[in-house]
Order: sequence, then C-alpha cells, then structure tokens
Amino acid sequence: MDSITQFALGASIGEAVLGRKIGNRAPVIGGLVATLPDLDSFIPWDDAIASMTYHRSATHSLFVLAALSPLLCWLIIKIQPKLQDQRKEIFILVFLALITHPLLDAFTVYGTQLFWPITEYPVSLSTIFIVDPAYTLWLLIGFLSAMVISREKLIGHRLNTAGLILSSVYLGWTAMAKVIVDHNSEAVLAAQGIEYKRLMSTPAPFNTVVWRIIGRNDEGYFDGFLSVFGQADSLQFNYYGSDDYLLDEISDHWPVQRILWFTHGFYKVTLRGGDVLITDLRMGLEANYVFNFKVAESTGSETIPVTSVQVP
Repeated sequence: MDSITQFALGASIGEAVLGRKIGNRAPVIGGLVATLPDLDSFIPWDDAIASMTYHRSATHSLFVLAALSPLLCWLIIKIQPKLQDQRKEIFILVFLALITHPLLDAFTVYGTQLFWPITEYPVSLSTIFIVDPAYTLWLLIGFLSAMVISREKLIGHRLNTAGLILSSVYLGWTAMAKVIVDHNSEAVLAAQGIEYKRLMSTPAPFNTVVWRIIGRNDEGYFDGFLSVFGQADSLQFNYYGSDDYLLDEISDHWPVQRILWFTHGFYKVTLRGGDVLITDLRMGLEANYVFNFKVAESTGSETIPVTSVQVP
C-alpha cells in the first residue's frame, strides 16, 4: 500500500495501544515505525528488475520484523526515557505497527515476501488496489480525531477504535468481492469456451467494485472488466499477442527468469525498435503499462541480453 496508508495504520495502532497513556506521541511513534519497512525503496540497485523484485523482501519479512521489534523498542525508550514504565506497551505497539505493514501489502497485487528467507515467494491476495481511499479514510479520521480532540474526553480515542474496525471490515469486504468476481469470471470463460493457463483478478484503481480480469495462454493474454454488482454475462474480453519466442535464446538470463517468476506468469514480450521488452501485466492497461523492462537487443539473427536491465 501507499506510504500514507501505512502511516495511518501504524498511527491508529499506536493510538489504540498507548494513546490514553502517552497522548499524541503514541500515534506519531506508531506511524513512523509503520513506514520503516519501505526504506528498502532507497537501496540503489543498478538493475531495474532487482530494484523492483527485492523490494518487499527482507525488510517485509515477518521473521525479520519480529526480530527487530525488541531492538526498536529499546531504541525508542533510549530516545524517550520517560516511556520506561510503558516498556511492555511500547513493544506491543512496535511489533503490531511493523507486522501489519507487510500483512497489508500482501493484500495487493504485487504481494510481499512474508516468509523470507525461508522462501522468496511473494504472497499476493490481490484484493485491494495500492491506493484505496475507502480503506485509508477511516484510519485518518480515527487517529487525527484522537490527536485533535481533547484528551480529557474519550471521543477521539473511540473514533480511532472505530476507524480500525471499519477499515478491517472493508478489508474483509475486499476478500469477499474477489471471491464473487473470481467465481463469475470463471463461469463466463467456461460458457464462452475461452481457454487459459493462468487467470487472475485485481481491483481497478481506487475501488473494489470494478475488477480487471486477466488471462494468459500460449498465444498471449486477454483482459476485461467486471463489476461485483454487474451482470457476469456482459463480460467481454480484449485479446493481445505476446512474442514469447524472443526469450528462447535468453531463457537462462537472470533478469528474464526473475521477472517471469515475479509476475507469476502475467507478462507479455514485445520487440520495439530492436529492444526486447518484458511487461508486467498487473499494473496498467495495453499501451500504457507501468512496468516495462528492456532485457535484450535483437539483431534479427540473434538476441543479445543486456548486462543491466533498465526501464526503456
């Protein structure tokens, strides 16, 4: 999820755990701690595919974050000695703020390597878009109310609790919506006799009512949009080719293997001006995808892999 959402979730957790004891410091600590896993975005990788696929790995591991929680708790108390009496609550705050960050990321289409280093498999539930105001708004209202409304009253603290509950209910709704969409799309594909090797659904930007359905086969891929509340039989697909043969000579090239693994097979291959490009199909639309990677150059007679992948 986006940084604002992660800060809001951490701040809401901080308020829920310690807001009544240490006031506005609780949501501030919670919000700052919750953003720490994304510091891996600033690691200067030389390769674009490495930069993309190593994000949400070690710093998003449940094992690593659990191990770091006591150290971070000690550091906070070192900076704020007055919090010594709340050592137990500080640890709970830090642990929850850290752990919920990758868990929330796992609900997005790109997922998270939750169990690194045991496995690098990116857990991806794909039930919520990376920016969804309907989820974030309740958290913002909750912890900001707690910080603004007088601490002599419990109204702000209770609103924060309500915000956490409503956002969690909404997250549950996203999972329910995905089940509905997946069932309806599979039924339509079967009725239309459309074959596929891989099929996935992901919310359209900023909502969980309209979903994008993506299917992949040997020739290329197809996609279409389906509403949770719409008629499934109205689902229509657009078909696009993929020049997978361009990868035959470079199939053992690390960037190629890495991006095919990372996309869970939802990619397309194109030749553009002599450049061999691999496109991640999970973010964007045809002719306007977010992630494209130049992995090789084609001379017509041979395909030459690039030593460092860059975004074209």
